[in-house]
Amino acid sequence: MDMLLMGLCIVVFGVVVAALAFGAATRSSDSSYSAVQPDLPLAKAATPARFFSDRVPLSAPVPPLQVPIEVLLLQIENHVRLEQAAAESFLAFPSQARLHSKTTSPFVNERVPHDA
Repeated sequence: MDMLLMGLCIVVFGVVVAALAFGAATRSSDSSYSAVQPDLPLAKAATPARFFSDRVPLSAPVPPLQVPIEVLLLQIENHVRLEQAAAESFLAFPSQARLHSKTTSPFVNERVPHDA
């Protein structure tokens, strides 16, 4: 029982010390501090954002080019055929060179060569 009472006293003492330290840290050391905010100059009216330029654009933006869906489908089908051919050639003769070889499809991003 004595140990429990001693532990409780130490905990209460620690909480009191922490509260005093917190109060001292958050108290303003400047007694002339006032809650009145100074008058700030008014900001300019918001203008539309321009990327590194203050000039006004001269012409209206060009609408995006509309590509017919048939053209897109043909390009996708061609890409799938090229990828299937590359996969079949790898399966027929598997090698590390064929695995990391570039494809002729225009949709494939540039690959970073792997150091094997």
